[in-house]
Amino acid sequence: MPRFLRSTRFRVALTAFAASVVALGAVSVWFVLQAESRLRNAAAQLADAHADAIVQLLNTGAEPAGLTLLVRDSIYEVTDRAGRRLVSCPVLDGATLAAFDTLRPYEIVRSDQASVGCAPELRDLDETLTVHVVHAVSGDSKYDVFAGVEIDAEGQAAVDSVRTVLTAGVPAVALLIGVIAWLAVRRSLRPVEAIRGEVAEIGAHDLGRRVPEPGTGDEIARLAGTMNTMLARLDEAVTRQSRFTADASHELRTPLASLRTQLEVLLAHPDRLDWRDTCENALLDITRLQDLVADLVLLGKLDHAGPARLEPVALSEVAETVAAGRADVEVSGTPVVRGHRSRLERLVRNLVDNAERHAVSRVVVAVSAVDGQVVLTVTDDGPGIPEADRERVFDRFVRLDDARARDDGGSGLGLAIVADIARAHGGTAVAEAGSRFVVTLPELKTS
Repeated sequence: MPRFLRSTRFRVALTAFAASVVALGAVSVWFVLQAESRLRNAAAQLADAHADAIVQLLNTGAEPAGLTLLVRDSIYEVTDRAGRRLVSCPVLDGATLAAFDTLRPYEIVRSDQASVGCAPELRDLDETLTVHVVHAVSGDSKYDVFAGVEIDAEGQAAVDSVRTVLTAGVPAVALLIGVIAWLAVRRSLRPVEAIRGEVAEIGAHDLGRRVPEPGTGDEIARLAGTMNTMLARLDEAVTRQSRFTADASHELRTPLASLRTQLEVLLAHPDRLDWRDTCENALLDITRLQDLVADLVLLGKLDHAGPARLEPVALSEVAETVAAGRADVEVSGTPVVRGHRSRLERLVRNLVDNAERHAVSRVVVAVSAVDGQVVLTVTDDGPGIPEADRERVFDRFVRLDDARARDDGGSGLGLAIVADIARAHGGTAVAEAGSRFVVTLPELKTS
């Protein structure tokens, strides 16, 4: 199939043409039929009047042969019950009003004097005459009366002209509508083509580009806005992923370099170093690597995994289990959330670990329900977080205590994991004044 036949413009234009043909054709047929019906109804009313007049004459005792003198300017025919013609006006040769609704010049006997007083339109008839014929029966049921009236010739000519015009005009108008639809769709799709062309040129390393947004405010403008929003999200995701990969590489390089250095020195000078101390230091680096890899794997799951299987979880029980022996726990009721238990345990553990690293002497974990939300707070009596860093602290590989030894500071992923787990459960994680972290999750109402 040629390419243009598969285009939206052609399909819309063809649909508009076909719909126009059907709609205009149906309206035209209805209009012509209605006009012809009105013409026939008018002729039928007049023919009924003539037939009633003839029946009344026959009912008063008039003979059919005498109707030529009593009835003038009419077209009629009277037959007996056997169908034999008794009288007709005009005198017909071979034709019969009972069977036909047209009269042709050669079917009228003009030389017969009985044809003279009939309808005036018969006197100079040189072409077929279309009549509407009605049937009536005399009161004594001896005679069948057929009366005919010419259908308005001028009206019929007008209807025929309209029919001819519509027969040619409907396809022409439908074709014009199809062409207009083609042009309108082509004009409407120009912004789409511009968007397609721009998207085709955007590569994985060029996500900063945006598609043109027409100022029409219509669906195409909204499509362009949505695509730009999507590109912005992709750009942000790729940038974040690149930064994450670079940070992860850096974080992994340090313990690996330390581990390699220790092993190389031990192999080079086995008699000068205590191999037990070296192995213990190497084991610490391996443990740090293991923890870092586990955190990276969990973040990857949180970023790309689909919805986890959620179940009712009593957050107060999770907090008491995780913080037992490490922090004071204050619980108000037994608020329940719908979540992933192991990940919620990881959320509480990371917050408690972070608080323990900064606390002077005390860590407090509190769980309560407020206005349909379950609120988990972890507070320590440490120096607190500067206001400018309260949002940044949840970014990945962020350490606010850069001067502190790496062994004490963690990987910088703990609070990022907290934020991602809270977000995956439909909640939020924020840092407040002092050393106070607040996680808010939707409460699950239980009957």
